[in-house]
Amino acid sequence: MPFLPEHPRFKGIALPPSGWVLAVLLIIYIFTGLIGHDPWKHDDAISIGIAYDMVSNGHWLIPQLAGQPYPDAPLYYWTAAITGYLFSWLLPLHDAARLASGLFTLLSLQFILLAGRELHGRDHAAAAPLILAGSIGFLFHAHEAQPMLAALTAHTAAYWALILLPRRPNFAAMIFGVAVALGFLANGLLPILTLLPVTVFSLWQSEDRKRSAMLLTASMTLAFLLSALWLVPVQKTSPQYLSAFLQGEQAALIKSVQPLSNILRYLNLLLWYAWPALPLAAWALWSKRRILQTKQLALPIFSFLSVLLILGMSLEIQSSAALLLLPPLVLLAVPGVASLRRGAANAFDWFGMMTFTIFSVVVWIVWYAMVFGWPERLARQAVRLEPGFVGHFSLIALISSITAMIIWFWLIVTSPRSPMRGIMHWMAGLTLFWVLIAALWMPWIDYGKTYRPLSASLAKALPAKGGCIANANLSDSILASLDYFDGIRTVPLSSAAGKACYWLLIHGETSDPASISASGWYKVWEGRRPSDRRESDKFFLYHRGTKKNTATRSEIQVESTEDGALRR
Repeated sequence: MPFLPEHPRFKGIALPPSGWVLAVLLIIYIFTGLIGHDPWKHDDAISIGIAYDMVSNGHWLIPQLAGQPYPDAPLYYWTAAITGYLFSWLLPLHDAARLASGLFTLLSLQFILLAGRELHGRDHAAAAPLILAGSIGFLFHAHEAQPMLAALTAHTAAYWALILLPRRPNFAAMIFGVAVALGFLANGLLPILTLLPVTVFSLWQSEDRKRSAMLLTASMTLAFLLSALWLVPVQKTSPQYLSAFLQGEQAALIKSVQPLSNILRYLNLLLWYAWPALPLAAWALWSKRRILQTKQLALPIFSFLSVLLILGMSLEIQSSAALLLLPPLVLLAVPGVASLRRGAANAFDWFGMMTFTIFSVVVWIVWYAMVFGWPERLARQAVRLEPGFVGHFSLIALISSITAMIIWFWLIVTSPRSPMRGIMHWMAGLTLFWVLIAALWMPWIDYGKTYRPLSASLAKALPAKGGCIANANLSDSILASLDYFDGIRTVPLSSAAGKACYWLLIHGETSDPASISASGWYKVWEGRRPSDRRESDKFFLYHRGTKKNTATRSEIQVESTEDGALRR
């Protein structure tokens, strides 16, 4: 199958892409979808909640979430709070805080480009950021408030430094020391632990091991000193917080797991998470099997295996932690792009073009159904999944989506013949798909994921003067959302003893409702998000008082919603 020929009347971009072309493509990829939606569940809401507390209450040294200390490494939260503060005049704080993810994503792509250039040469270096950005798992986390992105940035910088060490030893040692410190401040002990084996391997491969050992020792000393700039003030201000942080880090790494099955689960995750880096890396192993001992292949192979082993032995499977598997896999996949045979390169190119063209058509059809109600069956399905959602036409979303489609077809027609064309089209197609999702589907997605309406309904059921509210079964992300949207702060039920807590908020059904009633609690409100259908997704608010008084308060503050998802 021949390469799809470029159109003779139009001049396409040069491959591999470089300069402004590569920069514009990556910037569109990075910043599309970072803004324009509320904080969502899990890490996104937690990170934004901590950044919000830093900006609002000044808890920069000791991160807090919804009024309670949150033992965790602070780097990402600092950055999110800074971007939130600097751009809050232009964007809502949650959107401005999420720009920190864009910054760390951009740095990760830059450092993987530098590492690829140093390891494989300038001609093939552009493949590295394209492969990383084209990995589906990376796309998933790059557009949320995710602290592991800061750790990924530290890892990519550390790989660059280790590869650079023989050529520019002093500079590389400084970069490595800063990267290790940033890794610790980004995510604690895990980024350091996963870097130790590849550091020892690089030292073993070094031609001047004595000098390299001295430089790496100086690097670790620099990393320790930089980390101490946070650790020492925390120790003086709140020893309990530092103790809880270190105990949490230790507990996270020594959880009882079954290493073999856990490693297999990580590998199974990578089948989609690391596509297309994984098959390209596998091809590189096969095509370069006679030179696996060279640094270009040995370093990423050893690094990937060591990180996989450490994650499998110490950490139950986490999608965010799997980000640390991507840099060595990408560095291994780079020579796989250049060595693809013509037929395989054509197949990969056509697969990417057809896949994202079809996906784009599907996005357009579903958007039309959500906004205009046709096809009717599809429109009913969209409303069934998100009850109460009403689609609205947006001219800006339409123009931006049409522009993205035009650029996509222009790239298909004009891209010159090159082994790099397949990965270029894959990354561009993934960017197109994400742009369409962000422009056309984001209102529908955000409607189902946000806790804003639920929080507003709960706020109306609570007294204006506040008071102590105990909670049971509320996750950190829900605590963060309630605090961010309406300033609702609660205390764990276990620590509410001795406090005048006349309100109790429970997530999910209680195992013994009779005991709650017997203790003097009366239900005054219940609610859930429109898309939450299980009983375990419901929220219940109880008040300790007389039934008559409780009913009077709830009658005044009951909220009637169109979809009936939130009710008394």
